[in-house]
Amino acid sequence: MRGPHNFWRLLRTGATLERTGAMRVILRAMDAPRPLKIVARGVMWPIKWLGIKGDPTMPPAPRALSALGPAYIKFGQILSTRPDVVGPELAAQLRVLQDKLPPFPLAQAKRIIASELGIAADTAFEDISEPVAAASIAQVHKARLASTGEAVAIKVLRPGIERAFRKDIDAFYLAASVIEALSPGSRRLRPMDVVAHFEGVVMGELDLRIESASASEFADNTKADAGFTVPAIKWDLSARRVMTMGWIEGAPLGDNDALLAAGHNLPDLGTRVLRLFLSHALRDGFFHADMHQGNLKVTANGDIAAYDFGIMGQIDEYTRRVYAEILYGFIRRDYMRVAQVHFEAGYVPRDRDVNEFARALRAVGEPIFGMDAAHISMGRLLNYLFEVTERFGMETRTELILLQRTMVVVEGVARSLDPHINIWDVAKPIVEDYIKHSLGPRALVRDLGKTARVLARFAPLLPELAEDMIQRRNADAPTPAPHKSKLLPVFAAGLICGATALWAVLMA
Repeated sequence: MRGPHNFWRLLRTGATLERTGAMRVILRAMDAPRPLKIVARGVMWPIKWLGIKGDPTMPPAPRALSALGPAYIKFGQILSTRPDVVGPELAAQLRVLQDKLPPFPLAQAKRIIASELGIAADTAFEDISEPVAAASIAQVHKARLASTGEAVAIKVLRPGIERAFRKDIDAFYLAASVIEALSPGSRRLRPMDVVAHFEGVVMGELDLRIESASASEFADNTKADAGFTVPAIKWDLSARRVMTMGWIEGAPLGDNDALLAAGHNLPDLGTRVLRLFLSHALRDGFFHADMHQGNLKVTANGDIAAYDFGIMGQIDEYTRRVYAEILYGFIRRDYMRVAQVHFEAGYVPRDRDVNEFARALRAVGEPIFGMDAAHISMGRLLNYLFEVTERFGMETRTELILLQRTMVVVEGVARSLDPHINIWDVAKPIVEDYIKHSLGPRALVRDLGKTARVLARFAPLLPELAEDMIQRRNADAPTPAPHKSKLLPVFAAGLICGATALWAVLMA
């Protein structure tokens, strides 16, 4: 679907923002420079009639984004968690994009359920409600299992959502290619790779079987986490376009009035949601990557309940350790160590000055410590970080995109509960605990144990691999073939490695 028609898609995006009034609202909320406001509106005003009218009953920004499609709605959901960036008024308006979008009819949902499960919806379920939540990709109905009477949530994909997302993603590819062509300096941010990563994530979200598996794995990982719960998946009533899970009763995390009325402590909830996310990311390397208020509830006993597992993040153990060391360095205000970790991990080109980079990081970190978080402009901080990364030639790390984005979202959720929260103070005990267990002597023993298991698995192949390697070398350089006895050093090295590995396993 990529082609010239996507120019029209991007043009209509700008026209829709202008026609709905969202252009003016967003530029004002983002405190855009006056020249940018004049140019943007001057270009789009004459062609605003090309834009989509949208639902006139909605505020301008959500009206425009919901009219433009699901990918734009996702963007609005992220902004809704950042009142410090877009202002409290626009953030509140955008929050309707989380789970209050127009639903599709119940009768249509029942047809999809029957088609996917191979059984009539009213046979498998009782008392199927009208949609209780409708988001960009799917909507949710409350029901009871016909067999047991247990309350469940049924998630059903929107009709035609796959095609709608494909149109948006293709337009994003065009925008990324134009940016790379017109702004060579932006190539270090790898816009095309970022869009490709987003495409992979979204395509996985459109298969509810994958979401069911993610929810099941996430539940296993977090079952011992105090104050946190995940609904159980009903596998026999789930398929590609339908997912059934246990129903969780609770107040939405974004409804502060309801939370206060229920007697919950808002600052405690803000601290807990941040620490839970960090714990899942660092400890498990598998985290909920769409943790906005629309996907979180607080139960009567104070537990934070998560749902909607379409977007999950995963980072390998090495990257987790790098990320933890960077966080830990900021927490300890050891900017030289933070700089060194960036260089060691290859995040910054080696031809740059590590001392200069450390000083730039100090300028980012120092304003945070000892200051009321309510007085910190996250928008200015992000702008400065961008300037620093550009100056030092850092490339976008696609494997960290979800982690970084979710960190922004979760901090926004926490700040909506406690405007004075400071992410560094909250993160400190979680990061210190991870450092203690993952970078000390015990971690070294565990790493050696893993190495031993790998060596043990391939031990029968070592002699053959060694001989094949020598034969290949001899074929390239015609010299007399080595006698079998010359392989003894190779076997000796293998025995030493095996003995070391065995020791590591026993010590572990």
